[in-house]
Amino acid sequence: MSIAPAFAVFRPIIASLALTLGACGGGGGDGGTSPPPASTMGSLRVALTDAPSCGYEHVFVSVQKLRVHQSSNAADGDAGWSELVLAPAKRVDLLTLTNGMLSELGQTALPAGKYTQLRLVLAANDGANPMANAVMPTGGQEVAMNTPSAVQSGLKLNANIDVAADQMADMVLDFDACRSVVRLGHSGGFNLKPVVAVLPRLSDAAQRVIGYVVPALAAGTQVSAQLNGVPIKSTVPDAMGKFVLAPLPVGNYDVVIQSTGRATATVTGVPVSSTANTTLNAASAPIDPPPSGQHLASGTVTLSPAVSPIEAMVVARKTYTGGPTVEVAAMPVDGLSGAFSLSLPSAAPVKTAYLANATALSFLADTATPTGKYSLVASTATLSKTLAIDVSSSDALALSLTLP
Repeated sequence: MSIAPAFAVFRPIIASLALTLGACGGGGGDGGTSPPPASTMGSLRVALTDAPSCGYEHVFVSVQKLRVHQSSNAADGDAGWSELVLAPAKRVDLLTLTNGMLSELGQTALPAGKYTQLRLVLAANDGANPMANAVMPTGGQEVAMNTPSAVQSGLKLNANIDVAADQMADMVLDFDACRSVVRLGHSGGFNLKPVVAVLPRLSDAAQRVIGYVVPALAAGTQVSAQLNGVPIKSTVPDAMGKFVLAPLPVGNYDVVIQSTGRATATVTGVPVSSTANTTLNAASAPIDPPPSGQHLASGTVTLSPAVSPIEAMVVARKTYTGGPTVEVAAMPVDGLSGAFSLSLPSAAPVKTAYLANATALSFLADTATPTGKYSLVASTATLSKTLAIDVSSSDALALSLTLP
């Protein structure tokens, strides 16, 4: 799951839709004059991907346009905006975009330079398309999601996009559906609170971590690449147990495997390169974390003064002896009641260090770490509170966290 604190910060292939669209300037004053010479122009290509969902069969969003600007502080009406317009808006099921799968949104020419603001504009749910943005809970019916006006005018995303003359900047919008869909009590309603990260894409031969879990665990497993306990990219394995974390910025990560009924498993120091993919293990030696009991950590987050809807996340983190700290579970709280419920392993977590060209991974149990003890963090965009909990032998119920 891709993110900033609280709100940074979903299998078949969707066919690529490559659109070449002209940039629509933001009123630079030259009206219908010719575009700048080719030597001062580059191009931007954008695709959409996702992290896995939590309890949903489909999560649909309809992308209407993308806007970019060289100033991170530019307002909607300022000059200098360039746009990529999708006509009609493209409706995408985020749950199909796992294991490196992308849905191409298109490409556009625009002046060379550094672009630091990107706005994602979603189509409105209206009479012509009442299900433009919708969710289908597991075992339920498709329901339209409420979309705040800010989403329709353009969700502001921090970006770092270098567009060089006569070259293409290739970017991916990583849309985290699990953190973006907010339940509204027992009303059957949902809010869309988009959690999106902007990531560079180099090629299919780089920026990827590839590994395998035992196929029997595939349906109940989530894999994430984390930095300091924050997931940068998450996915779910395919039916054969293969998982692909992509694209990932160059760096070193902790790869965390969370399987229902199993202990948390972590591979530390996993490198991501701009020139090659990284393979954790062979399909013949899949990762198989040891069995573990599961206990609930549930309760309520309250905002003071009260705000409705409640826009807060709850995250459970585990710290290994000698590090690292990893996220084990997370969810947005109920938008009306603030309720949350996380299922956590009670057994000791296991870990191993990354080893280049390894066929198999040998995990060791971290028995020095209190087995079922976690840090539970409730946070909004500006506030956070941490509570120590213990689910070693029983559920932790009726937890209460008040912000501030």
